[in-house]
Amino acid sequence: MVYGRIFFSLRKEIDTEWVFVDGSYVRCHQHASGARLGEDRAIGQSRGGATTKIHLSCDADGYPLDFKITGGEVHDSQVAGELIEMIGQADYFIADKGYDSEVIRDKARSNGMIPIILKRANAKKPNPDFDRYLYKLRHLVENMFARLKHFRSIATRYEKLARNFKSMLYLASTIIHCKMN
Repeated sequence: MVYGRIFFSLRKEIDTEWVFVDGSYVRCHQHASGARLGEDRAIGQSRGGATTKIHLSCDADGYPLDFKITGGEVHDSQVAGELIEMIGQADYFIADKGYDSEVIRDKARSNGMIPIILKRANAKKPNPDFDRYLYKLRHLVENMFARLKHFRSIATRYEKLARNFKSMLYLASTIIHCKMN
């Protein structure tokens, strides 16, 4: 995708000591439906209606690294492996309870990352790698979602096709990144 290459060439040197991952829902406008069959739409049905989910990874400074968009019904843990592959190399992989899985932890460890993922309340095994201070810094990825949703086209998805919405996300990420430098 052209926007992706432009975005990645414009950003400054990234700090991948800590990498934060999370997902956020975006409500789809009623005019976002109706794309041709066979085209990727990334619109799913959930309790709130038609939604898209943005799975985002941020670096230690809160800059966006990469993202994936899916339908709203897709759980965070289903996309975690792809996000870890997109990140490549980092020291710490920090995520919330939605990513609590030994498969995800093993995938992060195999890429040289230490997983900092809060265990669910019903977990049987202890979590020796958990660092409370690093987990509290997860607000950086939440702040990035708040910044992205300041853009009207991101907050309420109007695009029919996933590639168009992804292009808008790249454009918004580029604008945010340029303002932060």
